[in-house]
Amino acid sequence: MPTPAQADTVTCQDLYVPVPLGTMHGRLCAPSQAKTVVVLIPGGTYNASYWDIAYTPELRSFRLAMNQAGVATLAVDRLGTGSSSKPLSALLSATAQANAVHQVIQTVRPRFPKVIVGGHSIGSAMAMIEAANFHDVDGVLVTDMTHRMNYITVIPVLANMIPAPLDPQLSSRGLDAGYLTTSPGTRYTAFHTPGPNDAGAIAYDESTKDVFAATEAVDTIAMTTVVIPASQQIAVPVFLVVGNDPHFCGPLASDCSSPEALRASEAPFFAPAARLQTYILNGYGHAINYAPNAGTYFTQVTNWLKTLS
Repeated sequence: MPTPAQADTVTCQDLYVPVPLGTMHGRLCAPSQAKTVVVLIPGGTYNASYWDIAYTPELRSFRLAMNQAGVATLAVDRLGTGSSSKPLSALLSATAQANAVHQVIQTVRPRFPKVIVGGHSIGSAMAMIEAANFHDVDGVLVTDMTHRMNYITVIPVLANMIPAPLDPQLSSRGLDAGYLTTSPGTRYTAFHTPGPNDAGAIAYDESTKDVFAATEAVDTIAMTTVVIPASQQIAVPVFLVVGNDPHFCGPLASDCSSPEALRASEAPFFAPAARLQTYILNGYGHAINYAPNAGTYFTQVTNWLKTLS
């Protein structure tokens, strides 16, 4: 169980783990007495910084909140992003990323009795694929994704993406044109609405934006369209958290009108062993770590971690 960390020293270190397509980088921050680590996968066009937002971190840093609760975090850069290797984009998929995260989990598991895998958006698909394929974690945290996607809002976001070599901010990375990113100045509409348009938060998001490979979306979309999704194979508890997300909530997607409605909407996609629990963070859109009230969901996560045996 997580332990209080008021007097606990937090140590952070960079890990570089060999994986089939290169090296996956992660930032491990651990209170000295931590028994639980949450391995965190960012979503498309995000990197590990999503889990440790430096703009008003006391409100928005998932890493800080977990560490203060005595829980270690290991936020990875997906392959192609941050300080991880950047293979040809065509080699990447959600499954390939999940396989890489599996190698990371194997590296840290000897140190921590309890390992949770978590994700944001497409990173949640990768977390579910990892847990379903390898059965090496004690729980799964799913944020900003359900099994019913609203293509009416998602398609315009994808249509506004540009190849990374054409982006002024990312062109120097030498990435191939299969890597995509958001056009300058579009992130509030894409990821934050209907949340408040906090200029500092959006500027930080723009300054730390990253890429995703179009091929990563293929098996992610399959999770929402196949008859038996990978999530049916998850045999450990799952906690699913969304905001008022136009991409995954609404008449054409999942019923997010209440936590109970969301659970009823999502339960058919999980086996009973998942003991699915749900929570809705009201007042924000797709990137809920940026919500000024994100701390209420951070607290829900730490409370859920305490229930895992």
